[in-house]
Amino acid sequence: MPRGGNLLQERLEERLHGLLTQFEGQNGAVIPLLQKVQETFGYLPRETIAQVAKFFKVSESEIFGVATFYAQFRFTRPGDHAIKVCLGTACHVRGGTQIMGTIERELEVKSGGTTKDYKFGLDRVACFGSCALAPVLVIDDKVYGRLTTSKVKEIIAKYQ
Repeated sequence: MPRGGNLLQERLEERLHGLLTQFEGQNGAVIPLLQKVQETFGYLPRETIAQVAKFFKVSESEIFGVATFYAQFRFTRPGDHAIKVCLGTACHVRGGTQIMGTIERELEVKSGGTTKDYKFGLDRVACFGSCALAPVLVIDDKVYGRLTTSKVKEIIAKYQ
C-alpha cells in the first residue's frame, strides 16, 4: 500500500479509537456508536465495521446486519454536495423524472450514487412538502423550485 494510504488508515483508526473510548462499558450502544461513526466520517467505512465488531466482541456480520437494517446508515462516501430530487406525485407530474434524468446525465451519476470526484451525491425523495413549487430539488439545504432542465443545468454549474 502506498505511504499515503497508510497515513490515511492511521488517521481513520485514531479517530475511530477516540469514538470507541466514549462507549467503553456500554454493550448495548451499537446503534449510537454507529451513528457517531457516521457523523464523524459521513458514512460507515468498511474498516469501522470490523473495529466496532471487535470492540463489542461480536462478529462483523452482526454489526453489518444492524447497520443495514436501518436506512439512516450509508456505506459509501457521500458527495460534498447532497442533491435530492423530489419524485412525489406533484413533482412527477410536473417533470421531476426529467429533472432527475438531466442531473444523472450532467453529473454522470445514478440516484443513490456519488460522482467519481465525490463532489455530488444524488438521491431521490418521495416528497419535500413543497408541491406548489414542483418540480423541486434540494442541494444541501437550499430548495430550488419550478425547475426546468435548463434551470437545473445552471444551478448545478454554480456548485461546480
